[in-house]
Amino acid sequence: MRSILLALAAAWMTAAGAQELKPWTGGGTPALVLEDLDGRSHRLESYRGKVVLINFWATWCEPCREEMPSIDRLLRSMDGRPFAVLAVNLAEPLSRIRTYLDKTPVGFTVLLDRDTSVAKAWKARILPVTYVVGPDGKIRYSYVGELDWSQEKVRRTIAALLPP
Repeated sequence: MRSILLALAAAWMTAAGAQELKPWTGGGTPALVLEDLDGRSHRLESYRGKVVLINFWATWCEPCREEMPSIDRLLRSMDGRPFAVLAVNLAEPLSRIRTYLDKTPVGFTVLLDRDTSVAKAWKARILPVTYVVGPDGKIRYSYVGELDWSQEKVRRTIAALLPP
């Protein structure tokens, strides 16, 4: 019984601290060059001067689907500021992505990682995984799993990276 209680306590403590963005210690920022749903190319380096949230996701991933609206709320809360969201879908058919987005419209850019090469370069092994890139192009924070991106503490952490 004691071991069960300890396991539950450990799980609760992990979950309680899980809403914190983790400062990045994983090295340099990999390249990111992908097409959006309309075939336009996006390069991470083109976003220099902005804070960029890069979210790796898939429609079959329930936590990914659950956090999408909060990412959209975060984006709307940063309206007019140098902030962008790039949602990188992992190798799904365009028709499936569009069907999901018809049901859950978002105001951010969805990119297509058709062969998962970008996800591999970013070491996105578990979905969802999200990286926050500073205006200098360096990864500053990461988060593995579902997060309410619109909560005040998270929004403040990201806003602190915005250029004056």
